[in-house]
Amino acid sequence: MNDEHHKSLASTFTDSFPLPADTEPHLRAALDRVLNNPGSLVRPQIVAKMFAGYGLPAAHATELGFALEYFHTASLLFDDLPCMDDALHRRGAPCIHAEFGEAEAILAALALVNRAYGLTWKCVFGCGRGREMRALEYIERYLGVGGLLNGQSMDINYGSLHAANSPRTDHTVTESIAMGKTVSLIRLTLVLPGILGGASPAELQLLDRVAICWGLTYQIVDDLKDILQSPEESGKTVSRDISMGRPNIALAIGVTGAVHRLQRLIRMGDRMLDRLVVLRPGVAFLQELRVQLDAEAAEIIDNACESFAPASLQGAA
Repeated sequence: MNDEHHKSLASTFTDSFPLPADTEPHLRAALDRVLNNPGSLVRPQIVAKMFAGYGLPAAHATELGFALEYFHTASLLFDDLPCMDDALHRRGAPCIHAEFGEAEAILAALALVNRAYGLTWKCVFGCGRGREMRALEYIERYLGVGGLLNGQSMDINYGSLHAANSPRTDHTVTESIAMGKTVSLIRLTLVLPGILGGASPAELQLLDRVAICWGLTYQIVDDLKDILQSPEESGKTVSRDISMGRPNIALAIGVTGAVHRLQRLIRMGDRMLDRLVVLRPGVAFLQELRVQLDAEAAEIIDNACESFAPASLQGAA
């Protein structure tokens, strides 16, 4: 994505959340900082193209794309709190709680969640076509205790889960946490447009499997960054997993094992994506996204090779 496109999306990220004139100044300041420091904004881009692939209205793609971005941003505000990950930096800036206090960070996160639900309802009922209830049930499942919230609770209680498992099974627990925390929002980004667009059961299954493979891939990349990168390189607080005893696949099975798992997930996702494009050529753009994912994975694999250097790892790259 070029700089101009990102600037345009960043402007919409801000404009899609108008603040009332009488918003309390501290809350306004916290929200202004959040809204003027977005991340990659990849979700609105994917949703827009998914809607085009399934013949859904572009206006409602904007609603859902930025709703998912607000949900994601809210989850980061909660995740960074001292009672959770106790992070200090996010997206190259101080965390919201570090600059404005925990109360304002929580209120800002709740404001994002509230706005996200409002935009989601507009999208779901605007698309219509009799698929509203299925879409809303899917949203509740993966944002609620069956998805994102459960994954976060498992994350902060990982110490007791870790103690109850042998080293042989601990990586399975780590991936279960990632399924809740990371895969859930990717599922909503890929599968929800399919539901609204009337995708066949086979398409929905393939979309779900791609979401799982990509979500776990992103989590492994993030886990490796936590170990291998500096705060300047990652743009956020690093080494939190090892210092706080939090789940990290590279700590569970080693850097070499994590790299091998990363490559296997990419190959599995490729097979699912190839089959999906045959059924629905309109989502062929996902193959371009896959190239970007591969580039990010390759960078972290190279970093792992340079840092650990054993012959087995060099061969994995």
